[in-house]
Amino acid sequence: MSQSDRIVITGVGLTAPNGDTPEVFRQRLLAGISGVTTIETRFMGRVLAGVCQFDELKYQGRKDRRRGTRAGSIAIYCAHQALERGGVELGGIDVSRVGTYVGITEHGTVETENEIDAIRQYDYDTKYWSHHHNPRTVANNPAGEVTVNLGLRGPHYTIGAACAAGNAGLIQGAQMLRLGEVDLALAGGVSEAIHSFGIFASFASQNALAWDDDPAQASRPFDVNRKGIVVSEGGCLFVLERLGDAKRRGATIIGEVVGYAMNSDANDPVLPDAERVAACMAAAIQRAGIAPDDVDIVSTHATATELGDPQEAKALRSVFSDCRNVYVNNTKSFIGHAMGAAGALELAGNLGSLEDGVVHPTINVTEVDPDCAVRNLVVDQPHEIGRVEYILNNSFGMLGINSAVVIKRYDG
Repeated sequence: MSQSDRIVITGVGLTAPNGDTPEVFRQRLLAGISGVTTIETRFMGRVLAGVCQFDELKYQGRKDRRRGTRAGSIAIYCAHQALERGGVELGGIDVSRVGTYVGITEHGTVETENEIDAIRQYDYDTKYWSHHHNPRTVANNPAGEVTVNLGLRGPHYTIGAACAAGNAGLIQGAQMLRLGEVDLALAGGVSEAIHSFGIFASFASQNALAWDDDPAQASRPFDVNRKGIVVSEGGCLFVLERLGDAKRRGATIIGEVVGYAMNSDANDPVLPDAERVAACMAAAIQRAGIAPDDVDIVSTHATATELGDPQEAKALRSVFSDCRNVYVNNTKSFIGHAMGAAGALELAGNLGSLEDGVVHPTINVTEVDPDCAVRNLVVDQPHEIGRVEYILNNSFGMLGINSAVVIKRYDG
């Protein structure tokens, strides 16, 4: 493969419920520190949520923040952090060749709910409706807010891929680089889900919303006593470049994107299909040019739902049935389900393994459900496995959309 086809990660910017930098996020995953807490949401009262604590005004003025959205603010923070950490100076590059690809689960519901709630006070008189509503709710908003804030003039759009969106954003960035459409991509996913009571209400109506008197123990993927989804916000954007471009500017290369795949179940609106999930993983592994037993770590999607987790476990057993040195973990046990940001954040949390050779644990698993049993599930404590070459990152979503990404250690 030529250096123009090889795509590498050279920067990571993120905000998660338990950390606002890759270093802090990684440290807290290794230390078993959860970021789940309680919040008040309209019509429902107290709920559990993963809440980010980043400084919204670090890269935005107050006026711009008022005009924009929480998702846009998250994306702006992540974009700045990714570029800074990647050593990218926008003044030295052609900003019309920078693409921005942000995965989202949904966008616009928060702003619409807020406006409807506000005009209730005025007998629903629409003259009190905000004139900022339309630019806030267009689907490309989070990516668009990034381009306006940073002055980026390349293509931008969001990728609506339900909870597979974080991976989908990264895949889109890699594809656009390979096509030669851009020279640098900001790619990943964001979520403002905790600010929408409709999301909480819908999961509650499905009996899929988790509760625990100790918020830190609420998200329990694969556990026999798992309680459902903890809704979270967050974001993660990667700087992606062609290998040759990264080497020419002397960038530090974090990892190489060597495989990816997306497919559809074409089955149930909410229940994953183990066979199609397995096919997606297998396709990503094949594109990477490796065998299943070459994978060192599988970062799972499991959301701690009664029916969803066993389907992914079944798929894992199918793909890795003969593999004794593939280790499995889950990041949602720490931060809940960050929806459109989930895949990107979960990948970012595992990238440190390429340096330290340690698999971060899955927490809150006291007894594995037999239907969710997989070999080498890392529980409670980090597990050192030595040199890590390949990470497989799973991310799936409603209406049967599946994604998998394979990242390789870069050795020059």
